[in-house]
Amino acid sequence: MPVIPVERLDDPRLADYAHATDVALKKARGAEHGLYLAESLLVLQRALRAGHVPRSVLALGSSEQEALATLAEAGHPDVPVFVGPGDLLAELTGYLLHRGLIASMNRPPLPEPADLLAGARRVVVIENVVDPTNVGAIFRSAGAIGADAVLVTPRCSDPFYRRAIRVSMGTVLQVPWTRAPEWPVLGPLLRDHGFHVAALALTPDAVSLREFERRVPERVALVLGTEGEGLTPEAVGAADTVVQIPMLHGIDSLNVAAASAVAMWAVSRSPSSR
Repeated sequence: MPVIPVERLDDPRLADYAHATDVALKKARGAEHGLYLAESLLVLQRALRAGHVPRSVLALGSSEQEALATLAEAGHPDVPVFVGPGDLLAELTGYLLHRGLIASMNRPPLPEPADLLAGARRVVVIENVVDPTNVGAIFRSAGAIGADAVLVTPRCSDPFYRRAIRVSMGTVLQVPWTRAPEWPVLGPLLRDHGFHVAALALTPDAVSLREFERRVPERVALVLGTEGEGLTPEAVGAADTVVQIPMLHGIDSLNVAAASAVAMWAVSRSPSSR
């Protein structure tokens, strides 16, 4: 197992960590589908259990043995582990490694939407949500409460961004997901697979979530919209039912991540989910 002390910040082997942006990692040379960063031992373990392949690990001295043991157990004994003190690694990356380590991982190829839908009953569609924190929080709810798959639209923030992975506690690496086509293709695709499309939006014809959960269809796709503006007219137009969460005190809506948890919980309680 190669353990390499970090001595020079201009070492080309450390380029994956040298103030690398998410966009740069996605386009990294030498990686067929790009790279992402897995921050913390827990996230690294979840990435490895999902079958993702590590390129290297950057660890504080105190986390070296945990990194070595985790890589060996997952069958990657030859992956280099770069080790150094916290202040030096912070200078390299641009942030403190509060969680002890960070790993450069090869992005896996994304599956086809139809392949994810084939065996699913509960799907979440995230439309144009731009904040990686919200994306990560939605994935965490999806993993905890029980969505079978997540579809993200072309203009939605990338779930493999470091902040999204961190906020999701690695569930981005566990819940099956892929990029969805635009609504002229996505709407018919969902219906062809038997999904009832339920869009969370504030429209005059929206039904209460309390009412919807009493008669949840066998297969449901919950559609969540971007911060501020909510769902696009195309998403609302593709919906079989528009649903709104009942509110008090004159408040009209929740943060999209909170709304996702409430809606998924309500749908999960229906008899058709058991």
